[in-house]
Amino acid sequence: MSRIPLPDLSALAAAQARQQQLTKPAGSLGQLESLACQLAALQGREVPLPLSPAITVFAGDHGVCAEGVSAYPQAVTGAMVANFVHGGAAISVLARVNQARLEVVDAGVAASLDGLPIVHAKVRAGSGNIRRQAALSAAEVQQALDVGRDAARRAIASGATLLIAGDMGIGNTTPSAALICRLTGHSVDSIVGRGTGVDDAGLALKRQVVADALARVAAAKLDGRALLAELGGLEIAAIAGFYLEGAAQGVPLLLDGFISTAAALAAQEIEPAVTPWFIASHCSQETGHQLALAALGLTPLLDLGFRLGEGSGAAAVIPLLQQAIALHAGMATFAEAGVAGKSEPA
Repeated sequence: MSRIPLPDLSALAAAQARQQQLTKPAGSLGQLESLACQLAALQGREVPLPLSPAITVFAGDHGVCAEGVSAYPQAVTGAMVANFVHGGAAISVLARVNQARLEVVDAGVAASLDGLPIVHAKVRAGSGNIRRQAALSAAEVQQALDVGRDAARRAIASGATLLIAGDMGIGNTTPSAALICRLTGHSVDSIVGRGTGVDDAGLALKRQVVADALARVAAAKLDGRALLAELGGLEIAAIAGFYLEGAAQGVPLLLDGFISTAAALAAQEIEPAVTPWFIASHCSQETGHQLALAALGLTPLLDLGFRLGEGSGAAAVIPLLQQAIALHAGMATFAEAGVAGKSEPA
């Protein structure tokens, strides 16, 4: 496994010093200032370069759907993968408008997707039902992590300097919630939400399913990989691998919503050094996302009520990152503009 580098603290200090000299009151651009400095540290440059984003959507199905935890049938997963590659999905549109590379990876869709122009890397046709059994074997977790690592390598080889992972998998908020509960210690009621829109009865059932899954493994001491095996899913494990490889290669990771944050927590459990490479794009409407981000020590840039997944919330934030860099690079300093800086007290 590649060692994950640390952010460049000298570049961070230089960027922070530059921010103090730009023609504006210090702090007046809020999070865009700290974001530019963070990107400077991650790129190892006082003035970071504009980003070349790549979006990889990982798809997989979940045996726990048999418990009735989703408002949609499992067949929607495969249908949406087709929609991605035919250009009709939200992430397809957002990738186009942001000039981002888009790749779709079948990590474990139950249906056959033969003939679609995607990356065919199916580990198995859907995970196990986490209420009653492990989602995956240890070997399958490793395969899924490798699927994600390979996808990160492809994106970076294509020139990507910002990585976004999207998800597609009917029912995947259930294993994601189970992982978040186990990894953060928060209660089921505080984390488990309505996903794609279950009613009150469906929400109560979903919370019971997650509670049962957690009870099944409550006494077990599980590391990050074992947690993915017991409570995860194929696309979730693949996203974790994507993050681990991206960080190892020194590329910033822009998190999306609830599922990608569950994968980020799992990646952190496997290798804590991954955490500084995360940037939180937005806060999902899904119950518990804010708590999951807080557990990673992250503050989201936006809160627009998104709960779609696919990488859509992260893609919507790409222009903010580009603007933060452009402001940091393009604004004049007080000296360059001949403008007097802040007066020192007498």
